[in-house]
Amino acid sequence: MKTEYHPSGLRGHANHGWLNTWHSFSFAGWYDPTRVHFGALRVLNDDYVAAGMGFAEHPHDNMEIVTLMMDGELEHRDSMGNREILRRGEVQAMSAGSGIRHSERNASHSEPLHLFQIWIFPRHKNTEPRYAQRQFLNTQQDNAWQLVVSPDGEQGSIVIGQDAWFSTVKLDAGLETSYPLHHPDNGAYAFVIEGEASIGDRLLTRRDALGVTETDAFNIKANSPLHLLMIEVPMHW
Repeated sequence: MKTEYHPSGLRGHANHGWLNTWHSFSFAGWYDPTRVHFGALRVLNDDYVAAGMGFAEHPHDNMEIVTLMMDGELEHRDSMGNREILRRGEVQAMSAGSGIRHSERNASHSEPLHLFQIWIFPRHKNTEPRYAQRQFLNTQQDNAWQLVVSPDGEQGSIVIGQDAWFSTVKLDAGLETSYPLHHPDNGAYAFVIEGEASIGDRLLTRRDALGVTETDAFNIKANSPLHLLMIEVPMHW
């Protein structure tokens, strides 16, 4: 098993006042040649948006964009005609394909918004844009994997235009689970949302990440109550 350790303290950071954000991979004004992407995973941004503020309308193309809502309410509008509010526990997946425009704004004028936004390189370019969102908080079972994004919509997950799988797990302290990869040439990016975990001989704390390759499965132990995001992607596409 080969691993690539990304400690939280080495993420890029920018505080624009209305937006306080950390970048796991090179983004905007922050560039690290050792942190450009992990296989098809290009962006993992940890965003806090001030009340009433947000991203003005802007374009995207040829990117699979996944948003995981942690807290607050996000108002989404796009050129496909979608006008939606996303809330805690919801996941949004948008295939930008041949091109879209969208805006994102904190729908609350009093409370902050927290989300993770993740970009994946697509399997095919210039496909027809697509949008979906779904609530997963109410179906999350403790100590079990929750599949939220996949290539074929298995287990009620949202379809993405890449051979990629997003799963979350909440483990009680002291418990251990295994993550089996869907394809031996894929890699898995384990990102600790909250808590402390051990993968192999590596200790991970809040917002640390570990890229795992060259294995078909690996174990994760929760050293404290753990909330973990697993992003499995092709390493070559």
